[in-house]
Amino acid sequence: MTTLSLILHEARALLRLTGPLLLAQLAQTAMGFVDTVMAGRYSAVDLAAVAVGFSIFIPVYVFLLGLLSAVTPLVAQAHGRGDGKAVRRAIRLGMGIGLVAGLLLMPLLWWTDPFMMWMGVSPEVIPITGRYLFAISWGLPLGGIFFALKGGGDGLALPRLSMFAGFFGLGVNIVANYVLIYGKLGLPALGGAGCGWATSFSILAMLGFMALLLGRSRIDGTARLFALHPDQAATTSVAAFLRLGMPIGLALFIECSIFTIIALFIAKFGAQVVAAHQIALNFASQVYMLPYSLSTALTVRVGFTIGRKRIRRLRRIAGTGLGMALIGAVLTCGGILLFSPQIAALYTADPAVRQLAVVLLGYAALFQLPDAMQVNAGGILRGCKDTRVPLLLMLCAYWGIGLPLGYGLGLERLGNLEPGPQGFWVGLICALVVAALLLGGRVRIMLRRLERQAGQGVRADRP
Repeated sequence: MTTLSLILHEARALLRLTGPLLLAQLAQTAMGFVDTVMAGRYSAVDLAAVAVGFSIFIPVYVFLLGLLSAVTPLVAQAHGRGDGKAVRRAIRLGMGIGLVAGLLLMPLLWWTDPFMMWMGVSPEVIPITGRYLFAISWGLPLGGIFFALKGGGDGLALPRLSMFAGFFGLGVNIVANYVLIYGKLGLPALGGAGCGWATSFSILAMLGFMALLLGRSRIDGTARLFALHPDQAATTSVAAFLRLGMPIGLALFIECSIFTIIALFIAKFGAQVVAAHQIALNFASQVYMLPYSLSTALTVRVGFTIGRKRIRRLRRIAGTGLGMALIGAVLTCGGILLFSPQIAALYTADPAVRQLAVVLLGYAALFQLPDAMQVNAGGILRGCKDTRVPLLLMLCAYWGIGLPLGYGLGLERLGNLEPGPQGFWVGLICALVVAALLLGGRVRIMLRRLERQAGQGVRADRP
């Protein structure tokens, strides 16, 4: 086969995985979109409360997601080796760790009032945010189990399972939001707090649906997945699981926590600015699902290829994936710039909020390019089970460069820029650029290392 045909073959393989993964991620993140729109229609204060509460919740949630992301490369490499027992052990171990981790993380969301007061959040917003966080905290242990099942399905190249579960959960979220926010069916109107309960109910729905689908799968490794007896060697695997998953969780926490800190700093500018920032950030989060889904597909492809010991194919997989990420980022950047007024109008009818949101959407468009490159480089590294060094690189980019620069530009008039949210978005863009460069360099190092280790004992490179 020619080089072009090999690249096209790999692109098709990645797209077959990316499509269902993208739909699954869009279905899940659309819950945040639904929460934002429906809370905004209730009141501007409730929208601000949900924005602040979600900014506090999401780093904890994505830490849990990252921790359980270890399931995907473990399952993908075991599936590549044809080791069904290792597939089952990885998923079952992930379920146990996800449940325990979720329970331990719940109290972090119960005692946030002093933190919000210290950060200068508006007093009218804090009580609603507290009720929202208490409600949504019950989704953490459920989410931990769901992420383990999702990682298992993705690692087995069955992303359609999490896609079906995601859309089922989205439907539950819409109905629950309508009933709980506005007080239907004889229930009291909970406003922003209703968004938290609706999200917890939807996570429970996704967990149940995913368990049903994966339990009925006939792929080797999914039999007796929900048996009560413990797996042999499972306890000895906990440390290895945490060594792989903990750096992923911390890296995602570092990435998302900077958005939380920025949102809390921006809260000092009032409810209208918070609402505009949340609109831009929420829409950017929806668009982010495209490169993130591709990065998960890359993790699966890289892990499966390593399990099959076809090391020479890795460079082509990585190059094809990063090229696809760049093309997608260019398209999303142009789309946001072109349709930013229409996007802002979807979220709010307030002219002042809409005007500022259009400006911030322009910044969100610019960071599509480095964001797509860094997240897909990270996906390649996860497939190689390389997680500790990327954690340090992310820490340097986000907390060493992005946050200090954003604080200086957004609050301290660095460069004579007027205080406001724009300076923080500039800091975010700079952090993403640095992260893309550092992680891209790490990918090149890992590919060379794997090729050297393989030596002459690799299989012929065939599609």
